[in-house]
Amino acid sequence: MGDDGWRWSDAWIFVSLVIAGGAGRHRRSSTTRRPEGVRLADVLSTAEHLNRAIPARHEIEAAVRRLVGAGLVTVSDGWFRVTTAGERLWRTRPHGGVGTAVETVHGVLTRRHAPGDHDWILEEDEHHAAVQEYAARFTLPMPRRSPENGP
Repeated sequence: MGDDGWRWSDAWIFVSLVIAGGAGRHRRSSTTRRPEGVRLADVLSTAEHLNRAIPARHEIEAAVRRLVGAGLVTVSDGWFRVTTAGERLWRTRPHGGVGTAVETVHGVLTRRHAPGDHDWILEEDEHHAAVQEYAARFTLPMPRRSPENGP
């Protein structure tokens, strides 16, 4: 990957994934068929909340490759999950406000973990669909007009 160190965007995606997933608090029941984890649209929503920007496809792809390779997250069938090692990193980081969480995690990643390199591709159409799903959450439906009230 050329650059051997962690990038700020790696920490941004990690923190977004952790927060979107409830920091591991909401484990699935053994009786449910719903996979444990979060979808990309949920990660985008949290990332936008943290940084007032939606991560680009290449930022997500690079971060996930490095985070999966380091054993901190997994991705399977479109579901992103924080591993036990990722949860440990999150719980043992120095605590500050949410506004400093990305910077704090970036520092912890830099000091404690080597980035990995996992072969994972985020297809352009998958990223676009997740952005559209996220955007649709904030689109208000047009009011319906009654035929009795006219146009």
